[in-house]
Amino acid sequence: MAVVETERQGQIFQVRLNRPERMNAMGMELRQGMAEAFTTFRDDPALEVAVLTGTGRAFCAGEDMKESLERGDPGAGAPLEDPFMTGKLDKPVIAAVNGFAMGGGFMMVERTDLRVAVRGAVFEMSEAKRWLLGGYNHGHFAGLPHPVATEMALGFRFTAERLHEVGFINRLVEAEELIPTANTMAEHLLSLPPASRVNTIYMMRQMRPQVAPDLTRLAAALHDHGDKTDLMESRAAFSEKRKPNFKGWLDPEDRHRMPTLESLKADDAS
Repeated sequence: MAVVETERQGQIFQVRLNRPERMNAMGMELRQGMAEAFTTFRDDPALEVAVLTGTGRAFCAGEDMKESLERGDPGAGAPLEDPFMTGKLDKPVIAAVNGFAMGGGFMMVERTDLRVAVRGAVFEMSEAKRWLLGGYNHGHFAGLPHPVATEMALGFRFTAERLHEVGFINRLVEAEELIPTANTMAEHLLSLPPASRVNTIYMMRQMRPQVAPDLTRLAAALHDHGDKTDLMESRAAFSEKRKPNFKGWLDPEDRHRMPTLESLKADDAS
């Protein structure tokens, strides 16, 4: 059985993550399946709207921690040419969130244009628990108030109800209404003049908040600021279902030597 299933419903293309025994975690096979599915969606002129959902109790649990441990390297692996995940898709995608959306799963939802979620779904931007810098940008991209974006960046969990209240989720439904509601939204998009749908989606994406280039560069520097041994420890603890034993900073003084925009500019000048 394919780990990513697709189904055509006229001009609607349903993409279903189908690895329920691993909560649809983003292993290489699943990522490759997504890349192939969204390439098909992009290239087929008969398909106009995609609905992305999952099988089982999770939409997507994010990075496959066991696979990372086996590979000995944190992260999802080598980049793939997935037009959805790389932001090179000009057709609308609707998220139909059927359960847990964690880490990379949360990022998938954040990349979509419209979002439906079942009541009781759980969301978490997990980067703060796995990397040297939390998901500082995702709440900003979503246009959330600063305290809510900070809460998100620090790895707090959100219910679908809370995210609906703050405007991150468009529709909150019972489980049996999830796909019908997403399809109803897709049918509305298809009822619009094609040029209006394409141009409006393009403009709405252009209007999303951006992170200033200097801050993006600072974030890259901060991704190297800290004790990298904790990266794999967080994944081992998750896989072994135990509390992590973080070592913290190998050099206690180093934690105070934070890279700054000024220091980066000084490095450029030297």
